[in-house]
Amino acid sequence: MPDIPRPAAGSPLRLRDFRLLLAGAAAGQLGAQVTLVALPLVAVLVLDAPAFQVGLLTAAETAAFLLVGLPAGAWVDRMRKLPLMIRADVVRALAMASIPLASVTGVLTMTQLYVVALVTGVATVFFDVAHQSFLPQLLPRDQLVAGNGALETIRSSAQVAGPGIGGGLVQLLGAALAIVADAVGYALSALFLWGIKRPESLPERGPDASLRRDIGEGLRFVFQHRLLRVIAVTTALGNFFTALLMATQSVFLVRVLGLAPGVVGLVLAASALGGLAGALCAGRLAARLGQARIIWLSALVTGPFALLWPLSGRGAGAALFALGCGVVSFGAVVYNIAQVSFRQSLCPPRLLGRMNATLRFLMWGTLPLGALAGGALADAFGARVALVWCAAGFLAVPLPLLLSPLRRMRDLPGTEPAADTEDATTGATGTAEPAPLG
Repeated sequence: MPDIPRPAAGSPLRLRDFRLLLAGAAAGQLGAQVTLVALPLVAVLVLDAPAFQVGLLTAAETAAFLLVGLPAGAWVDRMRKLPLMIRADVVRALAMASIPLASVTGVLTMTQLYVVALVTGVATVFFDVAHQSFLPQLLPRDQLVAGNGALETIRSSAQVAGPGIGGGLVQLLGAALAIVADAVGYALSALFLWGIKRPESLPERGPDASLRRDIGEGLRFVFQHRLLRVIAVTTALGNFFTALLMATQSVFLVRVLGLAPGVVGLVLAASALGGLAGALCAGRLAARLGQARIIWLSALVTGPFALLWPLSGRGAGAALFALGCGVVSFGAVVYNIAQVSFRQSLCPPRLLGRMNATLRFLMWGTLPLGALAGGALADAFGARVALVWCAAGFLAVPLPLLLSPLRRMRDLPGTEPAADTEDATTGATGTAEPAPLG
């Protein structure tokens, strides 16, 4: 593979291919954030679905991480990453476009929403694993934090603009027709990615390669590294309660707080400002406090603000919901940038897909479980009680980090062979003076 070009000033934005990757991320994320508002509102406002069915819809969106999460990594490591991402975008665009078409023709059902959510979820698994494995091919290791920071800035900016646009489109066009924005976003993302000219060779396979062996190698790499293990446990716990929130928030904001769709969008957009601030500050915070220290500090300091969710009320009281989401999002984004950059710099290139897929399986596999729990709690006891459990869960998220070697470290260790990770981590600890997440 040819050498990675290094821009003179050290900024990944000087690379044309990275700018196209960012543009694709911006288009896809903006559309996805519109759907984050619009899709649950299709269930709530158009199909009058009960809380449990809304939770089931959220679970269907993330079930793919349990169904194909592990083999996806092995498959991705055998394929060119860029064409795979383009195909995934096309599949997501077509699936989302089917919702407004079915609405216009009067045949839209909850079953179709479940199928679309599941199909787009499978495509997203492959896209995300390939995307995280492709970035280290575009950027040198010393620019990964800056590159991930730029991608998180795009994602957080979409979280600010997308829900407001989504709420406005739902108010103007109806929830189902607002989904068109997501289909267009995925189509534009595919076009931007198609413009990337970075040469990418087909990964070589060993003579004894098999799907089972490849999956096992990815699992061993993750479980033999104590820092990756604790990051996986922490992120899985955080994602469980994030999904509980996602499954509950639309029902809570519409049926408990009585907000109109446009106001729901504004509340969620205001909460996303915290994520944008986190993306802009993450690099400086990691440099000042240390990349290891910022991982556990970000979760510990911001988690208690989740208590504002069940305390929010009608009218101006809805601002408490936005504030809680904003501060928690700030911590989640800072955490994500630090731990994802560490994972990418730690892992050998040939294992990136399997490592990312293994961690996504462990971290994101809790999302459908959290969504089902949120829907069941809201259905049985009400959305506010579900948010109480959600807030309590966020208080527990940093506990694995605080009980791990990370608490005694300032910076994370460099790249180490998988077989030597236990000793290397112990040594680093002894001398030391971390969004959905992951």
